[in-house]
Amino acid sequence: MRENRDMVKRTTPKRTSFRTVLRKAGPPAALLTVGAFFGAYAIIGPNGALAYGDIEKHLERKRMELASLTKQREVLKNRVALLDPKNADPDMVDELVRKDLNVAHPDEVIVPLK
Repeated sequence: MRENRDMVKRTTPKRTSFRTVLRKAGPPAALLTVGAFFGAYAIIGPNGALAYGDIEKHLERKRMELASLTKQREVLKNRVALLDPKNADPDMVDELVRKDLNVAHPDEVIVPLK
């Protein structure tokens, strides 16, 4: 048994240099840092999981605004159709001329609205 113990070679642990440690641990540390950054951004970023409620509210406001603008567009589209040069509506033309030029017939009574 003694012979076996003597045959075992005892070595002192090598001192590792900073450069060796950096070479071995650098790439995994860099990947972990980049992964943590993107993970945090996916959760707390402006388009992340925590911003989903705000995005839904913003989307609902935009849908309401779109409905209002669509209604206004339909009204304007109707007025444009009534002013078509080929087939203009006489009442619409009369209304616009009176409003823009401030004219009235002598036998008309004008009631100002305030």
